[in-house]
Amino acid sequence: MFQLQKNPIKPCSPVSPLKIREQSVMLCSTKSPAIFPDMDPGIWSRLPEELLDHVLVFLPLKTLLNLRSTCKHFRSLIFSPSFMSKHSSSGSPFSSFLLLSHPQFHHRYSLYDSMLGTWRNFSLSLSILLPSAAAAARSHSSTLLSSSNGLLCFSLPNSCSFLVCNFLAKSSRVLEFPSYPFAFESLTFVSTPFGYKIFVLCSKFSSISAFIYDSRVSSWQTLHNLEPILSDNCHPEGVFFNGSLYYTTPEPFSIVCLDLESGKWKRFGNELPEELTFVRLVSDGEGKLYMIGGIGRNGISKMMKLWKLGNGGNWVEVESLPEMMCKKFVSVCYHNYEHVYCLWHQGMICVCCYTWPEILYYKVSRKTWHWLPKCPSLPDKWSCGFRWFSFIPELCASV
Repeated sequence: MFQLQKNPIKPCSPVSPLKIREQSVMLCSTKSPAIFPDMDPGIWSRLPEELLDHVLVFLPLKTLLNLRSTCKHFRSLIFSPSFMSKHSSSGSPFSSFLLLSHPQFHHRYSLYDSMLGTWRNFSLSLSILLPSAAAAARSHSSTLLSSSNGLLCFSLPNSCSFLVCNFLAKSSRVLEFPSYPFAFESLTFVSTPFGYKIFVLCSKFSSISAFIYDSRVSSWQTLHNLEPILSDNCHPEGVFFNGSLYYTTPEPFSIVCLDLESGKWKRFGNELPEELTFVRLVSDGEGKLYMIGGIGRNGISKMMKLWKLGNGGNWVEVESLPEMMCKKFVSVCYHNYEHVYCLWHQGMICVCCYTWPEILYYKVSRKTWHWLPKCPSLPDKWSCGFRWFSFIPELCASV
């Protein structure tokens, strides 16, 4: 299980894997010769490295992290994508978390372990990841914006830049924003097979500019003078699907997408369901696009439904939210659906509200709706500003 340690392991003198094998085998054979009669150090110390690596795949994550300071081979091994892929599929997977951010908890985040069903707390110190001497001041004003594949993206307004970091690997990168002032309406953080991309939309006068950062080439691309289709009240974060960013517009509701190759907007041609009170999109990252919406009149939702984009481009109804759960959700967001946003997390479609500390989620495999229990560390009185993120730690996620 992934745990953040307060006191990092102090490095010791490098030891070869061969020496470690010899000592481990001798220890086993001298302590319990009756149990391991064939543990001859002369034989087992010559165990090929590929077989040793196969054995290490089955160790818990905490034990692997403790091995980092043992030798260079083990340290490089646990940062190898191929090794971590085998480790995740061996029955010792990383935990996956729903991360809760709130203005009252400065750089302290609550984590819900979706595999174990338990809450955990941890603190983030960006100053140890920032390279400059002014790290403390910059980290104090930072804001968590998005997450993807074990990476977290923060804004650093004092330096007009973003910070992408992997806290498990203790690595980070500062990305200077290519435009001034440091202001934007939408940021989407997307993992790719060989890195990640950051999409930023900025409104300037009567047009929109898009800035795209690609970690593979470590540079920004700029798309100028885009048609101002989106209004100030649109849902802020785009959904990446089939090479385009998809957004929903306010009433009359529609779906538009920005083709990242041509830099042009396209309107989704097929009609949306009738009597919508709000609509949100979410993608599973594997070729499926979902839509969550309220059904009612005069801005009052009487029910909520989930649709999936069909092969013909039409919306196919998947499920309806049970009546009592629907009543609770519309009451906690006070029928102000601008506060509603959605995210995908490990087979779950999460429907969140900035004003409420609980998550309503749909388990796709089971076709069931649930409420995530409120975090026990929250005070009895809280303010608005609940932000949820999908956080799946990955050692090999490169910044």
